[in-house]
Amino acid sequence: MIIERAYAHMASYDENAWPWSVPCVRGLMEDGVRFTAPVTFIVGENGSGKSTLVEALAEGFGLDSWGGSHDWRYASPRAKSVLGERVRFDAAARGRRMLSSWSARKGFFLRAETALDALGREGLAPHSVSHGEGFLAAFRGKFLEPGLYVLDEPEAALSFGSCLELLGHFDQLAKQGGQVICATHSPLLTALPGADIIEVGDHGMRRVAWQDLALVDHWRRYLADPNAYLRHILG
Repeated sequence: MIIERAYAHMASYDENAWPWSVPCVRGLMEDGVRFTAPVTFIVGENGSGKSTLVEALAEGFGLDSWGGSHDWRYASPRAKSVLGERVRFDAAARGRRMLSSWSARKGFFLRAETALDALGREGLAPHSVSHGEGFLAAFRGKFLEPGLYVLDEPEAALSFGSCLELLGHFDQLAKQGGQVICATHSPLLTALPGADIIEVGDHGMRRVAWQDLALVDHWRRYLADPNAYLRHILG
């Protein structure tokens, strides 16, 4: 692992203003978040703050909010987020050198909506392949060495089989000393053995076992009887 804890601090902030109004952000400010496994999944409904959280973690490590590897800094026209500027880390043994030396840091931030631009900068020619194949090219070509790999809903571009390939990459990174933090809606990804799962929502942040996740329960019920859901939304 690279980092054991992330936290942020401000002397004062308005809890009614974004992003401080987001419960998981307030949790980060008040208690921080500990990482207990090489792969951590962050799950929650749309609007729960999981993308805000993983973007800030990526920025705090020095990864561009637009996406890409640590070799590309500030490629986007966006300034660092107000939260990302304040994120700090407690390093695990393997991560101490990375956090003390900019040149030693390794990692990648992959976000679905800006992935094509980021992959193009990395020389992976995403426009010559499908969106999903572009994602897989990043996994095959860039997720190769110990570092911090942050992903925001990578399953958006991936088929069932490609998601399984991604899990294989996560597993190899973990075995090689890397660390993955991934925001996702996928019950397939979150089933990775040994992964830690943090659920964000109105409650803030809490650890949940895979079989107890609401998203797993809903998918199980839907696949068993789609009409039980569809009858409520189809005229």
